[in-house]
Amino acid sequence: MASYDSPPTYRPEKLKYSPPSPLPHQRCPKYLILKRWGLAVLLSILTCLPVSAQELFLLGGIMRNTDNSDSGKAWQLEYREGLGEHFAYSLTYMNEGHVQSHHRDGNAALLWTRLNLLDQRLSLAAGLGPYFYYDTIEAPGSNDHSNKHGWGTMASAAATWYTDDRWLFQLRANWIETFDNFDSISTLIGIGYQLEAPSRPGAAASPRPVADAPTDNELTLFAGTTIVNSYDSQKSAAVGVEYRRGISRYMDWTVGWLYEGDNRLVRRDGLTTQFWAVKAFFEDRFTLGVGGGAYIVIDQYHHLVENRDGRQALSGLMTLTGSYRFHPDWGLRTSWNRIVTNYDRDTDVILGGVGYRF
Repeated sequence: MASYDSPPTYRPEKLKYSPPSPLPHQRCPKYLILKRWGLAVLLSILTCLPVSAQELFLLGGIMRNTDNSDSGKAWQLEYREGLGEHFAYSLTYMNEGHVQSHHRDGNAALLWTRLNLLDQRLSLAAGLGPYFYYDTIEAPGSNDHSNKHGWGTMASAAATWYTDDRWLFQLRANWIETFDNFDSISTLIGIGYQLEAPSRPGAAASPRPVADAPTDNELTLFAGTTIVNSYDSQKSAAVGVEYRRGISRYMDWTVGWLYEGDNRLVRRDGLTTQFWAVKAFFEDRFTLGVGGGAYIVIDQYHHLVENRDGRQALSGLMTLTGSYRFHPDWGLRTSWNRIVTNYDRDTDVILGGVGYRF
C-alpha cells in the first residue's frame, strides 16, 4: 500500500515484540482454534442441507484499502451451492494482495439471496457472512514481521451468467470490514463451472439424487513446499503422511504427521488432526473438502526474538483439499494447509501426494 498519511495503527514497539499486553489469541492458542472450529462446524451443517447446483469459481481483479486509498491485485477462489431457487451459501478464500505494510488474505462463509432472470441464465445475488483474516505486517525499521489474525464481515454482490455447457461467468464486488484492521473494497471478474450437470441450463437447477460416498480408509503420502508468511517468504521442502476416515456422507476425520522442513526461520514437525466437510462429484471420482483442527508441534526451532521464547506446542490448522480417484483403490490428493500461530510464524504448506483406499 501507499504510505499512511497519519501514524500507522500498529505501533513499532509492538512489531518489535516488546512486551505489550498480548491480545486474547496471543495469550492462548486455544482461543484461536475454538473460533476456527466454530466456523468449521457451520460449514459442516451447511453441507448437509438439501441443495441444488454446485459451482466452483476462480476470480481476479483489484482491491482498494479504504483507509488510505492504496490498491493492489486480488484474487478469489469460491465454492457455492444453491439452497433452492432463491438462496445459496458459499465458502471463499480471498487473497487481498500485497500492499505497503500488509499482505492479507482470509476465509469467509457467506449466505446469499438471489434473483434469476432471462430464463434463469442471469443470476443477481447479494451475500453476507463472517471473514477470518491473516495479515502479514511489516515491522518498520526491522527485518522481522508480525502475523495478525482477526475477524470481520464480508458483504458481496455478484452477477453470474450461465451457459449451456456448464461454464459460468461472474462479475463480483466485495466489501470487507474488520474490527481492528484496514477495510477494503475489491472488484473481480472470473469464470466458474457447475460440478454436477443440472437438469436444465440455468441458476436454479433442481436437486439431484446424492449417493452415499464415504471415504472409508485412505492413507496418503505427501511432498511439497513450506512458505513462511513473512515479507521474504522463506521456503523449504515439506513432507507428510495422513490417515483419512470417512465418518459420514459429508464428513471426514484425519490424523497425520507433518514435517515443514528447515528454512532457517522455521523448522517444525508434529501431529495434525482435523475434521472435514467434504463433497464428491463426477461419480465420486473427484472430491473437495475444507478442514479445521490442531497442529501439535513435537519439535521446532525458529529465530528467537527479544523477550519471547517462542516455544508453543499448539497451533491452529485450516486446510483446503481436493482429490481425484483414478483407480478404485488409488487416488491423487492435493492440500493447501494454513498453519496459524500465536508467535508470528504462520506458514502455508502446499502438498501433493498419492493415496491408497482400503
